[in-house]
Amino acid sequence: MSESKRLKIKVSEEIGSVSAILIQPADARALLVLSHGAGAGMEHTFMEQLAQQLAVHRIGTLRFNFAYMERGGGPDRPPKAHLAIRAAVQEAEKYAEGLPLLAGGKSFGGRMTSLLAATGGLESIQGIVYFGFPLHAAGKPGTERAAHLSDIPQPQLFLQGTRDNLARYDLIESVCSQLERARLVRMEGGDHSFKTLKRSGVTQEEMIDQLARETAAFAQSL
Repeated sequence: MSESKRLKIKVSEEIGSVSAILIQPADARALLVLSHGAGAGMEHTFMEQLAQQLAVHRIGTLRFNFAYMERGGGPDRPPKAHLAIRAAVQEAEKYAEGLPLLAGGKSFGGRMTSLLAATGGLESIQGIVYFGFPLHAAGKPGTERAAHLSDIPQPQLFLQGTRDNLARYDLIESVCSQLERARLVRMEGGDHSFKTLKRSGVTQEEMIDQLARETAAFAQSL
């Protein structure tokens, strides 16, 4: 298991600081600024397992909490979330030491990163990674939330479960086919948290390892 370094990142005078965790393997080939999902923070089991598995595949991570996760209340609106992502990217730049920088996250975190990237606000980032892009609300299939993705200048990697109730697979497939620099990876049998049915014979741990392997391959392709 790779060693973690705990950090505090100042977001702004008004918001103050948020907690962060850096994992940087000695042989890292990239550093990923990793944002959490709407319902659980950076220390959720999935986030910890993913960060550790990414380290195995030579991808360092800087994961952080959005302000609401530390102060309570519902998920931050995009402008506030974007301030935290920007601050985390600036912090990651201090540790990157020439490594390519990636950004992205689980569900909400990935979507907030994509909205910021579409404004041109992530100039130092070389690729965006989505661990389950939330394309629509559960039971309300649609593609309106994808409208900004074509404005993102960086290559994009979509890791999507085929049982994801926030991204019907045929819809995310259609979205990605219209993006110039996007790669979609089909995570067979995974739900929005990349959990699988027992009968599939694939564990969530194996799914997380595949997420890490695909991210590493993406980083290398850049």
